[in-house]
Amino acid sequence: MNIRYLHTMVRVKDLDKTMDFFRLLGLEETRRIDNDKGRFTLVFMAPPDQPECPVELTYNWDGDTGLPSDSRHFGHLAYRVGDIYEMCQKLQDAGITINRPPRDGHMAFVRSPDNVSIELLQEGEPLAPAEPWASMENTGTW
Repeated sequence: MNIRYLHTMVRVKDLDKTMDFFRLLGLEETRRIDNDKGRFTLVFMAPPDQPECPVELTYNWDGDTGLPSDSRHFGHLAYRVGDIYEMCQKLQDAGITINRPPRDGHMAFVRSPDNVSIELLQEGEPLAPAEPWASMENTGTW
């Protein structure tokens, strides 16, 4: 039996805002499908060196009535980053709440504009604890 990872799909309410969020993480658009008959757009975004590992952003042109308002039913997306403190600062400077700060220099959680939980993991060994992260409290849930 052969199996291969394809993508993780998340529904989005504001495609541009969500794409901006994933660009902050360093992802790039790799493919787009606009389906006039089905009235939806699919945008695939992936790290530049991992085009085979995209997140599929599904935008239904007429909205998503009847679907859960909290997208957490699937868990979270996880990305390894070169400097977790630098990434968290970049996101915070852009107005993104750091829900679980990287107090341990290893792991943080944030949420996309559509409430999708995103786990950030430090590449290699954890960084030494540093402020403001070391003493920052959790905000909300992840």
